[in-house]
Amino acid sequence: MLPWKAARPGDPLVAIDTPALVLDLDAFERNLMRMAEALRGSKVRLRAHAKCHKTPEIARRQVALGAVGICCQKVSEAAVFVEAGIEDVLVTNQVVGDAKLRHLAALGRRARIGVLVDHPLQVQALAAAAQAHAVTLDVYVEVNVGANRCGVAPGEEAVRLARQVAASTPLRFMGLHCYHGPAQHMRSPQERAAAIAGAAQAARTTREAIEASGLPVERVTGAGTGTFLHERDSGVFNEIQAGSYVFMDRDYGDNQRGENDVAFEHALFVRTTVMSRATPERAVVDAGLKASSVDSGLPIVWQRPDLRYVKASDEHGVLATPDAAALTLGDPLMLVPGHCDPTVNLYDELVCVRGERVEALWPIAARGALL
Repeated sequence: MLPWKAARPGDPLVAIDTPALVLDLDAFERNLMRMAEALRGSKVRLRAHAKCHKTPEIARRQVALGAVGICCQKVSEAAVFVEAGIEDVLVTNQVVGDAKLRHLAALGRRARIGVLVDHPLQVQALAAAAQAHAVTLDVYVEVNVGANRCGVAPGEEAVRLARQVAASTPLRFMGLHCYHGPAQHMRSPQERAAAIAGAAQAARTTREAIEASGLPVERVTGAGTGTFLHERDSGVFNEIQAGSYVFMDRDYGDNQRGENDVAFEHALFVRTTVMSRATPERAVVDAGLKASSVDSGLPIVWQRPDLRYVKASDEHGVLATPDAAALTLGDPLMLVPGHCDPTVNLYDELVCVRGERVEALWPIAARGALL
């Protein structure tokens, strides 16, 4: 545990110690409402991806606004959200290993739990674990629709796996998981639309083949913040898994917006302080690799186009400062992280601000939930 907190409710914004992970509540709440509005009137439901925020308070707010439940990618993440009262959790991953399977099945006594498969041995292991704990697990066949990560090929391979799931008494075949991750960050709207058109066709063909074999397909789930409108309008997806929309990050900000894209706002920031000003051309802040993930690129300095974050080491971030008078020691800055999900995983809590004052601290309870 840290010896002190970065802030306390009631503190002014200027009093926040750094580096700190700051949530702009007004922007965050507008993002929640924009997603709810984007799905209102459609037959498509949101299953919010909580691997992004890892925060039960946010999950509760998403469910209150109509999300059918949440999804996450680790069994230990699922355990955190079930403990927090979330009643419908899908682990969008394959679960392998006796310990994980025991924990997954045990969660089925407390909530509705779903999981993915892409191999017959996974089905056998899930069925044994579910039977041992006297629970029923929802199972989705993952189909590779372009991500080239997990998932069976569209068509007959998926049909065979779906039939195996349906024949396993402790398991409930729910449908298909069809997520195209790389499409989320294709920069042009045309590229994203074309990628999801292909993904939707693969999902449709597979669903029709399974239905032709005599099995109902209740759900086709997938999508993300960068493409969800295409899945919404595809006529095949009836559940979307957007997550980053609550925060946004630099990588999503680099996407070119299409005419009808939802204008989600940056709501998540790393607050940092200028700690060194040894030369006129350079400033150093106290937010480096341990404060902001750089796997999707370096952060940007919010509302300061005159400053560029150019290099990160463990505890230092180097800024290029062409104007020698642009910064002084102790100046606070807000950074937009390159990738919100792993950045959130670096912190114990969100410092939630409204205007110029800290309103709340929300524990990031699923931080470090890697099992």
